[in-house]
Amino acid sequence: MILYEYPFNERIRAYLRLEYLFDRLFYFARPGDAKNHQIAVATIFDILDAIERTDIKTSVLQDMERQRLQLAALRDHPGVSQDALEGMLREMERTTSALSTQGKAGQPLRENEWLVSLRGRLAVPGGATQIEMPSYHAWQHKPEEARCADLQAWIAPLKPLSEGVTIGLRLLRESGRKQEATAEQGAFQQMLGGRSHQLLRVWVADEVGVFPEISANKYMIWIRFSTQGGELKPQQVNRDVTFQMSLCST
Repeated sequence: MILYEYPFNERIRAYLRLEYLFDRLFYFARPGDAKNHQIAVATIFDILDAIERTDIKTSVLQDMERQRLQLAALRDHPGVSQDALEGMLREMERTTSALSTQGKAGQPLRENEWLVSLRGRLAVPGGATQIEMPSYHAWQHKPEEARCADLQAWIAPLKPLSEGVTIGLRLLRESGRKQEATAEQGAFQQMLGGRSHQLLRVWVADEVGVFPEISANKYMIWIRFSTQGGELKPQQVNRDVTFQMSLCST
C-alpha cells in the first residue's frame, strides 16, 4: 500500500515537510560516499530555511504539552498499557527539556562562519565548486570518519526538534481509525460537518496504479484519483477505486 497524507493546516504541513527533510538528512549523513554527504549538507541548509521564518519550536512545545496532558490523564485507565504510556511520557519529557533549554533551533549552525559561507555558495547553482570554495572541496576529500563526525556535530542542534516533530506526528497518526472507502468513477467526497481534523491519510494499493489528488477543509473532503500516462501527465480515472483512509486529530 502507498500512503498519501494531506494536512488540514499550515502547522501540520510544516511538520510533514520537516519530517521529510530530516528523513533525507539522516539517510545521507550515514557513512558513505562524499556525494551523499554533499546532499546531507545541502539538506541541513534546507531545514534551516524551513524553520527560519516560523517559530516552529514553540509550536512543537505547545503541541507536546497538550498531548502530554492528554496522555497523563490515561494513567490507571483500564485497557491502557501503563508501561507503554509511561515510556511515551518519559520520552516526551526528555524531548521537551532538550527543546526548552536550547535557543532558536539550529542557532549554532547560523553562528558557524564556514557553514554560513557555504550556505551562501550552495544557494547559487554550481557555487560550491572547487573554483568558488576550495575549502569545501577539501572537506569532501577528508576521510569518511571525519566527514561523518562533522555531520553528526552539525545535526546535534537540530535533533531535539526532529524528535519533537516525530513524537507529535506519531501521536497524531495513531489518533485516526483506518476505514475502507470507494471512489465511484474515481471521485470521493465526504462531509465533515465542521469537525476539526488535522491530517487525512489515504492508502492506495500499488497495483491499482492510481494516486489521489486531495482537497480538504473542516467541512468536506474531496479526493480525485488519477493515473499517469506515457509523459507522466496526470489523467483522471473513470472507474471505481477502493482505498483506505483515516482522519486524525489530537
